[in-house]
Amino acid sequence: MILIVFVAAILALVLPRLLLGLYSGPRTYAAAQAPTLRVALVFGAGLSRDGTPSPVLQDRVATAAELYFSGKVEKLLMSGDNRFLDYNEPGAMLNFALKLGVPRSAIVLDYAGRRTYDTCYRAKAIFGVTEAILVTQAFHLPRAVFTCNALGLPAVGVIADRRPYAGPADIREYPASLVALWDVWVSRPLPVLGDPEPIFSAAAPAAPQTVVRSQKSPGP
Repeated sequence: MILIVFVAAILALVLPRLLLGLYSGPRTYAAAQAPTLRVALVFGAGLSRDGTPSPVLQDRVATAAELYFSGKVEKLLMSGDNRFLDYNEPGAMLNFALKLGVPRSAIVLDYAGRRTYDTCYRAKAIFGVTEAILVTQAFHLPRAVFTCNALGLPAVGVIADRRPYAGPADIREYPASLVALWDVWVSRPLPVLGDPEPIFSAAAPAAPQTVVRSQKSPGP
């Protein structure tokens, strides 16, 4: 009996991760091969003690900036947690992107992206995003791509891996993948919402233009 329970528990953790990986694989690209869409959606990933982006988050922002400078996207929607006065992921992402030379006019901030589900939900419901390039690391992309698409936001992923990453992030994705399936198929929780803040007006042009980099991007 104990063995059966153990095997069932392992399958409950492994199968969702495999399912999400199979789903996201054909929808995942390197930055250079990504399709041209209007919005890059950048997920928060923690801050260092001094309030600056963690290395993981720096690489997400830098990859999104690369998409912008190459003309792949027009806008960067940076979504993160800002529940506390001394913890502001979107603000830190903004500051880092500005240092990379991304103009302020190309950046939109979502201060209520507390988790992947919330970020995907709000991108469509609050910011009017109709399709997006999701920018995050390879370990997180399967869950992000699945969640956004399952919530009605057509999305592809771009891998933001720019260095080796230490820590249990990949292991965390196993239970998180199970939670993602539960959220989109069963519970459908409502995140923090508010008034619509569409990124584009109805008269906005449909295709992004190639952008000239205003300054060099620092290395990882």
